[in-house]
Amino acid sequence: MKKRVFTAAQPSGNVHIGNYLGAFRQWAAVQDDYECIFGIVDMHAITVYQDPKDLSYRTREFAAILLALGIDPAKSAIMVQSAVPEHAELAWLLTCVTPIGWLQRMTQFKTKAARYEEVLDGLLQYPVLMAADILLYNASIVPVGDDQTQHLELTRDVADRFNRLYGETFVLPATKLPTVGARIMGLDDPTKKMSKSEDVGGHAVTLLDPPEVARKKIMRAQTDSHPEVDFQLSGPGVKNLLQIYQAFEGLSDDAMKAEFAGMRYGDLKKRVAECVVARLQPIQARFKEVMADEAGLHRVLDEGNARARTIAMETVRVAKERMGLFV
Repeated sequence: MKKRVFTAAQPSGNVHIGNYLGAFRQWAAVQDDYECIFGIVDMHAITVYQDPKDLSYRTREFAAILLALGIDPAKSAIMVQSAVPEHAELAWLLTCVTPIGWLQRMTQFKTKAARYEEVLDGLLQYPVLMAADILLYNASIVPVGDDQTQHLELTRDVADRFNRLYGETFVLPATKLPTVGARIMGLDDPTKKMSKSEDVGGHAVTLLDPPEVARKKIMRAQTDSHPEVDFQLSGPGVKNLLQIYQAFEGLSDDAMKAEFAGMRYGDLKKRVAECVVARLQPIQARFKEVMADEAGLHRVLDEGNARARTIAMETVRVAKERMGLFV
């Protein structure tokens, strides 16, 4: 029997090449080896205000992007979190066994809470909902980025606490898949990871950027004071451009050095821009096809939600039974 993988992303923000090279490309690659459930976690998105129409559109858009990137609904379930009510139900059950101190010391909560005058309870409870997302499917493997490692460790702690209180119920998930994606940094600030939530125009190349927009962003990318590529002395901006090219083309370190050593930055940017544009064009063409077939897209999501809910309902039934709740 194949091990089950669960992984998810919010539909807010713009999906960019960092998301693709760091995660989504790997999602498509593991479908033959694992039973995969890919979640669009729209309830996580509303921990901060979202325009309702925009959120609804971005949910469909994100599903279309996943299909364009090669997620096969015959092999994997693409599901929408809010369409599977067991996510919210299990989150409440887990809230009742999670000490508030565990949540208050979460790094992401403290960082985000510092940005707002008024902090909503959903932001504090975010990790419990994330734990519910994972534990609902008894996933043995949950691939996450470095910024989510603390959340996954909390999920393991919550599951372990529940199991000790009520008996063995949840699988404690592992944190990694045997695939490693590239860590792509912002074009405007290569010391910070490329982010979906960053809305500065030159920060990221999105998967849906037209060729002329993608080229312009890369040509404006931050480099350094050296006139040409030096693999020993180049700064983070140059290294980031090289990383993008290497990740898309799959070249070895030696091949990269042979190709780019001594190249002037203007020529480097042109090479990277043309590489990115060429790689994005088939994705964008497939995305347009999927979005044009609205009925087909809804069918994929309905089927994915149904497959996910079959598993989720049984998990919640068992958890409620163990807690002594009416089932």
